[in-house]
Amino acid sequence: MPVGVIINILCVVLGGIAGSVLGDKLTDEFKDGLNTVFGVCSMTIGISSVILMVNMPAVIFSVIAGTTIGLAVRLGEKINRVGEGMMHIMEKILRQNAKDQDEDKKNLLVTTIVLFCCSGTGIYGCIVSGMTGDHSILLAKSILDLPTALIFACSLGMVVSIVAVPQLVIFLLLFFFAKSIYPLCTPEMINDFKACCGVLLIATGFRISRIKNFPIADMIPSMILVFPVSYLWTAYILPLF
Repeated sequence: MPVGVIINILCVVLGGIAGSVLGDKLTDEFKDGLNTVFGVCSMTIGISSVILMVNMPAVIFSVIAGTTIGLAVRLGEKINRVGEGMMHIMEKILRQNAKDQDEDKKNLLVTTIVLFCCSGTGIYGCIVSGMTGDHSILLAKSILDLPTALIFACSLGMVVSIVAVPQLVIFLLLFFFAKSIYPLCTPEMINDFKACCGVLLIATGFRISRIKNFPIADMIPSMILVFPVSYLWTAYILPLF
C-alpha cells in the first residue's frame, strides 16, 4: 500500500489550497527563513541515509559517473522541458494564457512542477517505500512539501494543487516498479542505494538554502547506476582485496 505516496500528494494539495487562500500575506523574509530551514532538513535526511553506506568506492563512483552521464545527455534541461510541457497543459485546463503571466511566474511554475514531480527526494522516497515498506522518507518529504506548496501557491494560486495529479502518476509508477525489483537486490545494494540518494539530498539542501546550485536533476542517473556498481563491487572487486 503506497501510504507515503498518498500522504505526500495530500500535503501538496492542502498546501496549494492554503497558499491560495493566504495569497501575498506572507512576507519575503518569512519565506526565505523557511527555505533555509527546508535546506537544513533535506541535509539531515541525506546524512541519515549516507551513514548506511556499505561500499564507499561504489557509491562515490556511482555519484560521479551518474552525474557525468546526466550532464552529457543534458538530463536537467530535458526535465525542465517536461515541466514546461506540463505547464502548457495546465494553462489549457485552467484556461489561462501564457501571455497573461509574467516570466517570473512561468519560471516558478516550472520549478514547482520539477520540484514536486521529479525531485531526488521524491524518487528516492518512492523507491525505498516500494522496496522496503519504509515510508519515513516520503513522510519527511510531506512535512517539507506542505509549507513549500503553501509558499508557491501564494504566487501561483490553485495551480500548485493541480501539480499533485502528474506527481501522483509518477510516484505510483516508481513505487510499483521498485516493488518488482526488490527481490533482485541484496541488502548491500539497498544500503548503497540509500547512501547514494543521501548524497543527492545533501546537495538538494545546499541548493534550497542557496549555498551552492548543484545540478540535482543531472545527478539522478546515479540512483540507477549504484545498483549494478554495488553488486559488481561486492561480488567481484572486493574479494580481490
